Amino acid sequence: MTQLTLRQWNSAEHLNTEEDRALYLEACLQEAGDDAAFIVKALGNIARAKGMSQLSRDTGLGRESLYKALSGEGNPSFATILKVTSALGIQLHAQVM
Repeated sequence: MTQLTLRQWNSAEHLNTEEDRALYLEACLQEAGDDAAFIVKALGNIARAKGMSQLSRDTGLGRESLYKALSGEGNPSFATILKVTSALGIQLHAQVM
């Protein structure tokens, strides 16, 4: 009998292009409902895929602060979210439901 080896899924490993990241965030926005932590965690995955050090330089925020804020357990301000999405090249859009 062969032994099955599993490893934890890491979304950031699969977000290789700008389009991947935008589609991933769009799917998360649709799935999240009113779960803000879900969206913050998704932004954290996108940030890790693109590179947290570069994001830190682009936003002027500390790398450790970004990890904490975008962990899904942090509570980032909306200003931080706007800085992060801008630095990631992502625009938030509103539409009528």
